[in-house]
Amino acid sequence: MRSKTLSLISLLLIAAILLAACGGAAEPTPAPAAPAEAPAAAVEPTAASEAPAASSAGGKTALGLWTHSAGNEGEMKVIQQMVDDFNAMQDQYAIKIEAFPQGSYNDSVAAASVAGSLPCIIDLDQPTVPNFAWSGYVQELPVSQELLDQLTPGAMGLYKDKVYSLGQFDVALVNYARKSVLEKHGIRIPTLDEPWTLEEFNTILQTLKDSGEFDYAIDVNAQWTGEWWSYAYSPMLQSFGGDLIDRSTYTSAEGVLNGEEALAWGEWFQSLFTEGYANPKPADDQCFLQGRCGLWYTGSWSANDVVKALGDDAIFLPAVDFGNGPKIGGASWQWGISSTCEHPDGAWQFIEHVMQPENIALMSETTGLVPTTAAAAALTESYKEGGPYRVFFEMSDRFTVLRPATPGYLRISSEFEQAGLKIRDGGNVQDALDDAVDAIDQNIQDNNGFGF
Repeated sequence: MRSKTLSLISLLLIAAILLAACGGAAEPTPAPAAPAEAPAAAVEPTAASEAPAASSAGGKTALGLWTHSAGNEGEMKVIQQMVDDFNAMQDQYAIKIEAFPQGSYNDSVAAASVAGSLPCIIDLDQPTVPNFAWSGYVQELPVSQELLDQLTPGAMGLYKDKVYSLGQFDVALVNYARKSVLEKHGIRIPTLDEPWTLEEFNTILQTLKDSGEFDYAIDVNAQWTGEWWSYAYSPMLQSFGGDLIDRSTYTSAEGVLNGEEALAWGEWFQSLFTEGYANPKPADDQCFLQGRCGLWYTGSWSANDVVKALGDDAIFLPAVDFGNGPKIGGASWQWGISSTCEHPDGAWQFIEHVMQPENIALMSETTGLVPTTAAAAALTESYKEGGPYRVFFEMSDRFTVLRPATPGYLRISSEFEQAGLKIRDGGNVQDALDDAVDAIDQNIQDNNGFGF
């Protein structure tokens, strides 16, 4: 019983993450609460009890589906249509939807996981998938290499190089700017193939500051908390050459989160605030939209607001190349199959159905989110070649670095946030990173390496 209790604690802690990149709406909640601390004791996977037998619906076998999208009119409309279409074409299976508000969804999934009462089909925040896979609550998907080759990097949930979930949509990180401001100050407009370099970006920040036109050169949403820190700022760290963990083993963060490259990132990140380029604690996220900031580093979910405010003067710029290529965060809500599903073949047929280009495109057209295949993007007005938001698809496809695919990610994210806050607030950079590494490595040891 102790083992099952600890697994429940671990999964309930996962429920504390409300991802900045979750894509639950066209404008995902940007400031989730900080993840709770993982328990020090080892959290061992437990064998889920047998799920209730599938019921019958009109002569078909009923398969349950849980989604976090209750209250999100656009997503629910698409999910219902995909289910209706699937049920109409099926002689054997019928999907039955149960929708939860996003705020309570993860709690429900966590409790049902331990109780062995999950439905066949569930949607999951992609960074939480490794923990559910490690705990034995979701099963590997029989996805073909042909389909995998079509997907953008953020479209799949992995654990130990196996695929446990697939997603229809993503978001992208972007630098928003006013074209007129860049032209006025002789600032080069970067492209996907030639993004700004670190030296160039530093010069741009100084130019915008010296212009006297803005309160700050850039807004990086440094007041937001929780998953925003790993989603938004670890790609900068990775572009410097560091990372959140050594991905060759997933057993230590030593040398990658506190090494020379990571130190360079931390010192640069701290300089954004000590040099007055960015506000460390802005009261809101309106600085760029109100003309008080020259640039804005945030997600593609704000594109509609930017276009509404700036019209044709709005311009979307790729991430900066800090030395090892531009990087952005990725991955959102995805579909998986519970390990207790009695009819995984039927559940997989439904996931194959939702991953068809026309259904991915339907989700994108309805919600505004980034589609996860080129074929689907070509079917949309916003993301097709020449579409106004095409750059978001290109960035998602070319620059995404997934958050580490380990059950220990929850603690990694929390410790990186704590280190980042210390750095933002003027603390010793090396000490902050060393402390994060020590805590991350201890958690990995306490959990027997999380299966690696």
